[in-house]
Amino acid sequence: MHTANFLSEKTNYYLELENKYGAHNYHPLPVVLKKGLGVHLWDVDDKRYYDFLSGYSAVNQGHCHPKIIDALKSQAEVLTLTSRAFHNNLLGEYEQYITSYFGYDKVLPMNTGVEGGETAIKLARRWGYQVKGVEKNKAKILFAEGNFWGRTMAAISSSTDPSSYNNFGPFMPGFELVPYNDLVSLEKALQDKNVAAFMFEPIQGEAGVVVPDEGYIAGVRKLCSEYNVLMIADEIQTGLARTGKMLACDHENIKPDILILGKALSGGTLPISAVLCNDDIMLTIKPGEHGSTYGGNPLACQVAMAALQVLKDEKMAENAAEMGLFFRDELQKIQSTFISCIRGRGLLNAIVIEHKNPEAAWDLCLELKEQGLLAKPTHGDKIRFAPPLMITKEQIQDSISIIKQSLSILQS
Repeated sequence: MHTANFLSEKTNYYLELENKYGAHNYHPLPVVLKKGLGVHLWDVDDKRYYDFLSGYSAVNQGHCHPKIIDALKSQAEVLTLTSRAFHNNLLGEYEQYITSYFGYDKVLPMNTGVEGGETAIKLARRWGYQVKGVEKNKAKILFAEGNFWGRTMAAISSSTDPSSYNNFGPFMPGFELVPYNDLVSLEKALQDKNVAAFMFEPIQGEAGVVVPDEGYIAGVRKLCSEYNVLMIADEIQTGLARTGKMLACDHENIKPDILILGKALSGGTLPISAVLCNDDIMLTIKPGEHGSTYGGNPLACQVAMAALQVLKDEKMAENAAEMGLFFRDELQKIQSTFISCIRGRGLLNAIVIEHKNPEAAWDLCLELKEQGLLAKPTHGDKIRFAPPLMITKEQIQDSISIIKQSLSILQS
């Protein structure tokens, strides 16, 4: 049992509002937040917390980073949206900036991460027909089992999680699944001449920070090249310095054919996503064949450039690598019998809780909240620990103390 979670009158007021007027499609921790700065969040009762979720890695640069907020505010006073019916003075500048940053010919700007995934799939299918020569309407996209890239009909059609797809069918045709971290199974599936692409996460985030074997990403690259299939890297959660490199694929010096970015591309301020690839793929889509009212809006362009610049200027990938190692080492020293596994890379980490109570991970997160640290379980027994990337050694030590103290509630 966790410590009695007393909820203030103010907290209950906001929880009841959401319960009464909002869709019941989330199960959040019972905390109502009103302010964020750096690695910290404050609730409506002014209690301070360490944020160990970072908006599912959307807030890599920290809450309300001053340079990103300055870019947001200054542009918001001038021009926010023109739609793509007209040109704006920031789109080309942003396109040049981000393509140079990641080394691709072209970018297609979108808003949410899941739109980035949808865009990548459309590009892959079009390339399959126009370049690879797949027979019309026969193109297949392969996905890794355990994937998570959103909740649209296409995303759930590729899911192996019943909570994502149950009672939402019929599903998108042309999607097939292969086991994650299994190059033998992937090669077998790639022998189908109708396969246009393989879309995967270099580290599976929502599945509980599942890190593949060393050489898996390089193996995917080799097989995709050999069978003339596009390698699509979903780096929405693993990219932008989270794992200790700018991209998780960089750990094996691998460049995907299509790169999907989102989340921290805005530093947690507004939805921004991007799909990057070279001309032979991108230029298969012509005017009027794909787009978005808000995609590439001036506000997003200015914010994204600021968010990307902050990552480099403040050496956040390097800090994530160093602090991630320190965090995992300190976690290991706790030597809790309730932690069956510690895994991760950089500051994308997770623990697996082993306990007779199936709600133990949830109870632990409630206790962590009481002690001043916010984290959330995934898939029942796993807890992600992913703080903003500027976290210091002292703050990690403080957080480890909270985790160690909170684990004691599982003994009762």
